[in-house]
Amino acid sequence: MDAKLRREVEELLLQDEQEVRTFGQRSAENIAEFVGSWKFIIGQSVLLSIWVILNLVGMAFKWDPYPFILMNLLLSLQAAYTAPMILMSQNRQNEKDRRILYGDYVLDKKMSKVVLEMADQLDVHEVKLDEVKDAVKQ
Repeated sequence: MDAKLRREVEELLLQDEQEVRTFGQRSAENIAEFVGSWKFIIGQSVLLSIWVILNLVGMAFKWDPYPFILMNLLLSLQAAYTAPMILMSQNRQNEKDRRILYGDYVLDKKMSKVVLEMADQLDVHEVKLDEVKDAVKQ
């Protein structure tokens, strides 16, 4: 791989690393990463189980009796805010993947050109070798 091609590939890779993300992009990615973790799933399951148990068997104040309307409201609010953030994170990842694929495409096109040039050079060397063989035979 020639120096110019290597430099272009390095620039494409550095472009992704140096990209400045906005506060919203960072937040969306962090929230999507947390919501998609086992830590969140287990924590939320424990919290909801405690909520249900305290409201079913609690002898004292029952703040959300069955059918748990307040809990449903809170879960709906959570879903309403996390779903768009997850989508924003996915859109950003799609854009990043698109740039990587474009870099791969550019690299493949250039490498294809290099391979064709090498094949032409091999053909030239093969012809010269045939000439040398013929000269040696005589």
